[in-house]
Amino acid sequence: MDRGSTDQRWIAAVLRVVLRATLARTFRAGLPVGQQRLRLQRVTRLTLPPRAASFTAATVGSVPGEWIRSRGHERPSLTLLYLHGGGYTTGSPATHRALTGHLAARCDARVFAPDYRLAPEHPFPAAVDDAVAAWRGLRGQGLDASGIAIAGDSAGGGLAVATALRLRDLGEPMPHALVLFSPWVDLTLERLAPAPPGEVMLTLPWVRECASGYAAGTDPRHPLISPIGADLGGLPPTLIQVGTDELLLPDSRRLHACLQAAGVDSRLQEFPQRWHVFQANAGVLADADRALEAVGRFLRPTPVAT
Repeated sequence: MDRGSTDQRWIAAVLRVVLRATLARTFRAGLPVGQQRLRLQRVTRLTLPPRAASFTAATVGSVPGEWIRSRGHERPSLTLLYLHGGGYTTGSPATHRALTGHLAARCDARVFAPDYRLAPEHPFPAAVDDAVAAWRGLRGQGLDASGIAIAGDSAGGGLAVATALRLRDLGEPMPHALVLFSPWVDLTLERLAPAPPGEVMLTLPWVRECASGYAAGTDPRHPLISPIGADLGGLPPTLIQVGTDELLLPDSRRLHACLQAAGVDSRLQEFPQRWHVFQANAGVLADADRALEAVGRFLRPTPVAT
């Protein structure tokens, strides 16, 4: 079914109402972060991962998290390090199972989602340190860097870029690729406009509160906090996906332009009338299915001509 089908129009309309009624009330400035986390856990229990997905608690590189595998993909061709979103203050591997489960199946990958430390209890650079430790843990299992991709959504998308930058500066080999869903890459918020009418969950006051909690006194222009301002040269091929009805659309467009200017193979896919991290609605929303299928194609190694 395409976006214009009657069924898909109804599905999109219902999802939009549900998300606005639940997540917009969860991601609310002034609401104690503990309550935000609890509400997010409750809301995301309503999103079902694919039946073929399995989730196993594990620790990789001293970082707790979980492995996600999909039946029928017992010998995956790729390992995906997935960094969840949530403004650096909320979220966990459990809240993102609908997304990581579909990624495992559609990308022929096994996925490790680290439960990285959150602000405000653990501000920058705790999340970057944990992501780098998880990467090194995967490498310590004998995995070649060319067989590992890093992905993330929202704050996790920005964290994915920051992690790649940190690995580059440490002299580590680069991952196979980066996949970024609606990445948040500018915590200065200097060029962020008010949310468009179609935004269903994010507000500027909440994003500002998260940025303050994560930076915690560090200049938000720090390149590992706001990687939009970093030297992006040497990063691996990058796929950015974003909806046009969301607050962070400008971040995605600016990051794509900056990556291209730095000589990085960057691809930007915009989905009209779709909301923040709509890919989490895979299995229900046709555009989400198409988006993850595009991720699978992007991550598959290009056949070598003979």
